[in-house]
Amino acid sequence: MLTILGFVMIATFLVLIMMKKMSPIAALVLIPALFCVFVGKGAHLGDYVLEGVGNLAPTAAMLMFAIVYFGVMIDVGLFDPIVRGILRFCKADPVRIVVGTALLAAIVSLDGDGSTTFMITVSAMYPLYKRLKMSLVVMTGVAATANGVMNTLPWGGPTARAATALKVDAADIFVPMIPALAMGLVAVFLLSYALGLRERKRLGTLSLDEVLEKETATETVLVGAGGGAGDGRMSLTKKTTGGAGSGTDASEVSEASDDADDDDGFQGLDPNRSTLRPKLYWFNAGLTVVLLTAMIMEWLPIPVLFLLGAALALTVNFPHMPDQKARIAAHAENVLNVTGMVFAAAVFTGVLQGTGMVDSMATWLVDAIPEGMGPQMGLVTGLLSLPLTYFMSNDGFYFGVLPVLAEAGQAHGVSTLEIARASIAGQALHMSSPLVPAVYVLVGMAKVEFGDHTKFTVKWAVLTSLVVLGSGILFGII
Repeated sequence: MLTILGFVMIATFLVLIMMKKMSPIAALVLIPALFCVFVGKGAHLGDYVLEGVGNLAPTAAMLMFAIVYFGVMIDVGLFDPIVRGILRFCKADPVRIVVGTALLAAIVSLDGDGSTTFMITVSAMYPLYKRLKMSLVVMTGVAATANGVMNTLPWGGPTARAATALKVDAADIFVPMIPALAMGLVAVFLLSYALGLRERKRLGTLSLDEVLEKETATETVLVGAGGGAGDGRMSLTKKTTGGAGSGTDASEVSEASDDADDDDGFQGLDPNRSTLRPKLYWFNAGLTVVLLTAMIMEWLPIPVLFLLGAALALTVNFPHMPDQKARIAAHAENVLNVTGMVFAAAVFTGVLQGTGMVDSMATWLVDAIPEGMGPQMGLVTGLLSLPLTYFMSNDGFYFGVLPVLAEAGQAHGVSTLEIARASIAGQALHMSSPLVPAVYVLVGMAKVEFGDHTKFTVKWAVLTSLVVLGSGILFGII
């Protein structure tokens, strides 16, 4: 009976969030609470939830302060020289442009937010693709796949969800997977190079002067809003020849002159936003390097590192209290959405574990898996992560399916950490899923039909995911 109720609870959760009948946070709370009553253990719901919240608090803290930290780094201009350098490197060579797209998407993905990554990448690269008449699905496909690999960062979502669902440390999942994920990035860059060669063969290599059009064309330029208001959030703005960009509403698309000089014409971030701190650039760069090094070397728990890093970044870059409050408020929506999801998951995972549903389902699943496949549950989980994270949300897979796979793996001697590591292998494909809101930002800004993006990207994303999974097995990580 517990097995049936467990699968029905998971199915109900998946159907409601995939059909958008309920938000993930509401579904994570209300559905398991209802099924806890059905099982006859409603009196213990409070104990299950409190235990889950206690287990998830470090993960929520990590996500909260990581989002604030990288948001502040974008606000103060840490990534601006990187963006400008990539644009200068690209020139008008299709190979450089495609590789630059992958590089830019991978770097900006450090903030853990796919929407921001796609806004910055498309805004910086779109004019080059348009003027050279390059294939825009190449841009969207490469950006989405690169972001998918980088989305496995502990503060990016999937790794935190896996850690949350299986009650393990996110660092224990991510750090050992770095070699396999690095191979995934290598695969993305090799793919970018091959696609760039194909575009170069089709178009040739020109200078910018040869391809700049004389007439005014419509372009989307991303800047930091609040050039005079102190708000560094991203938005779309009007940019004309000889005019200065100014922050406007995020839905505003306007015209830019094609005969602007190279720096202005290919600017991806507003160079005049009031949150910039050029005198503190090397401090911010050094702080970020130290923070990432400390995370990889595990000098301190990741939540503690980002808590200290965010506090230090805010204090040094914005010493006045009103400015600090403004920066925190600018990123509050992302923080609330992510951490709210984590704490809501305490109800789902708590009920699933506390009522014994997960144990019952795992027993059934173990019996259903052929004996010869039991010791290969890491491989099985990695392969299942491709279609399951594409056809369902990360919430559904990590909170609904992964705990069952982990229990089944443990019964065959496969550790929970191996299952958790294998579960993030399919993220390169997941980022092009129709269930990922950020992908609509990508195709919308690039003016690409979603169907065209899917048709082009899926095969390359599957290949990249298989490279990550295969590398993990080859290196003995999975």
